[in-house]
Amino acid sequence: MNEDVKFVISYAEEQMNKTIAHSQAELLKIRAGKANPNMLDSLKVDCYGVESPLNQVANVNTPDPQTITIQPWDKSMIEPIEKAIINANLGLNPQSDGTFVRINIPPLTEERRKDLVKQAKAETENCKISIRNFRREANEEIKGMVKNGLAEDEAKEAEDQVQSLTDKYIDEIDKQFGIKEKDIMTV
Repeated sequence: MNEDVKFVISYAEEQMNKTIAHSQAELLKIRAGKANPNMLDSLKVDCYGVESPLNQVANVNTPDPQTITIQPWDKSMIEPIEKAIINANLGLNPQSDGTFVRINIPPLTEERRKDLVKQAKAETENCKISIRNFRREANEEIKGMVKNGLAEDEAKEAEDQVQSLTDKYIDEIDKQFGIKEKDIMTV
C-alpha cells in the first residue's frame, strides 16, 4: 500500500484513539452515586494567586463509597478549596474540620440518574461525531490521492480500512457508555 495512504490511515486511527481517551475522561467526571476522586479532576483552586488543579495542592481520597476527603498540603488552602468546590457548581457541599475537607455524596434520585445517563449519552454522541469526522477527512484525503494517480482499487481498500477503524472505535465508545449507564443506574 502507498506510504501516503498508510499515513492517512494511521493519522485517522491516532485521532480516533485520542477521542476514545477523551470519552473515557469525560465519562469518569459524571458521578454515579458513588464517591470518586475523578469527579474533582477539572477543579481549579486559587493557590497563592495561581489557578492550580486540586490534585496539585491536596490529597484527594475516598474512604468510603459516600465520602470524598481532601487533605491540603498547606492548611491555609482549606478555605480556597471549599470556595472552588462551591463555585464549580457540582452540586456538592464541602465541610471542613480544620484539617480535611469532606464531601458527602448524596444518593441519586431516579430522575437524577436518568439525567446523568442523558448527559453520558450526549458525551458519547459527541465522540462518535468526532470519529465520523476523522473518517470523512481520511476519505477526502484518499479521494484527493486518486485524482493524483492513486489506483481505484487501492483507494477502495484504504476506505474500507478507515471504515473498519471507525466501526471498531464506535463500538468501543458504545461499550464505554453501556458500562457507565449500568454504573449510574445501579442503586
